[in-house]
Amino acid sequence: MTTEEKLGKVIAVYGSVVDVQFPLGAELPEIKALLKVLGNLEKEVLLHVVEHRANNVCRCIALGFTYGVGRNMPVSQEKQGLVIPRDIETLYGRVLNAMIKPVDHKGEFDLTNGIPITGRVAHSKLEVKPEGESKTEIILTGIKMIDLLFPLIKGSKSGLLGGAACGKTILILEIIHNIITYQRGTCIFAGVGERIREGNELYYEFQRADLLKRSILIFGQMNESPGMRFEAANSAVALAEYLLEQRKDVLFFMDNIFRFVQAGSELSTLLGRIPSEGGYQATLTSEISQLHERIRSEKGASITAIEAVYVPADDLTDPAVVAIFAHMDSLIVLSRSLVQRGLYPAIDPLLSSANSLSPAIVGRRHFNVAQEVIRHFRRYDELERIVSIIGKEELSPEERIIFDRARKLQNFLAQPFFTAEVYTGKPGVYVGIEDTISGCEKIVQGQADKLDENRLYSIGKLEII
Repeated sequence: MTTEEKLGKVIAVYGSVVDVQFPLGAELPEIKALLKVLGNLEKEVLLHVVEHRANNVCRCIALGFTYGVGRNMPVSQEKQGLVIPRDIETLYGRVLNAMIKPVDHKGEFDLTNGIPITGRVAHSKLEVKPEGESKTEIILTGIKMIDLLFPLIKGSKSGLLGGAACGKTILILEIIHNIITYQRGTCIFAGVGERIREGNELYYEFQRADLLKRSILIFGQMNESPGMRFEAANSAVALAEYLLEQRKDVLFFMDNIFRFVQAGSELSTLLGRIPSEGGYQATLTSEISQLHERIRSEKGASITAIEAVYVPADDLTDPAVVAIFAHMDSLIVLSRSLVQRGLYPAIDPLLSSANSLSPAIVGRRHFNVAQEVIRHFRRYDELERIVSIIGKEELSPEERIIFDRARKLQNFLAQPFFTAEVYTGKPGVYVGIEDTISGCEKIVQGQADKLDENRLYSIGKLEII
């Protein structure tokens, strides 16, 4: 069979779905293989095989727009799939698309002898470590609320959950800024289905803070096809896996994992699959599982993931959000009521949770202070409803003290961000964990009772003269 006969041809185009027929008797490309449409097209069109159908037809998803693709156009199979340069250092500081190709107009990569990263092992081996070998390492963010109540552990997965305009992106940018300024490791940022404006701001923020030299940015923006948005997350994880195999620590950030689910839902609809009862694709759980199983640790290196999760209509029982819950070690929930009061980060400590808050990991003093802070917030939540009806004057003296201290804790745990300086005009602060614990301890013990609560609003460390 000649090379010409081995080529497939386009027989149908349904928006982002393209059917490609190969000659009878020819071997079909594997599922997940990449195909390329040949012809006089303005932009390269790559296809991702998702189904084998009758009459030697491959049903494919277009990674990009299908403008100009017509019937009988020849299609060839890409030999290597996703390929990265042999010198991984050339990726640092670059902005890439879902195909690991640059979109920052700084020139193409030299892919001579490139390394294919498609089809990396998606399952980590189960290793039983000898007692005493396992070591838990806390990653400090400099953000008081997170370091005190939801400490980040190296190799863990954390989710930042919130509805629209609750501050997820600003919070994840602040975490990135603080972590990669003070921690070693490579940062991979996956911008999945978010705005171009946010990607632009992120790039220039990294440039301003001199963080690009250790960062790789991969984007599948909301104006791109669902195939590109879906594959942006998979490509970013494949790159993180490659770095993990090179024994490099990876800080993996994704904004927004819900858009990955949404892109999968769009693709499922385009392929004519019947949705589940909740309206999402029937493969929702397996898609999220396959992605998160690849975010793992190996001996000598780890991938630490922090993911923003959009919560539609502020409904934490949404099927997509619940499916994401199962893979997270920490859930940090943002509250719209705290945003309205101007308390940033607007984290609701009563809805949030973390596996890492235990005396064995953070120490007894840290744990006790954190539990006391949570107790004050829980009591404040109960008293706030009473105060809104009958007024603070009707509370008992003990209840009034707890109510006031809880408000002071809320104000103290708010802080100005480096990445929000342009909006607030206040310089950002990085607060060490010792200063955070000490400040909360003073408030809980009553040393700040005579201070006005407004004096504690959005400050760094607490200094009582």
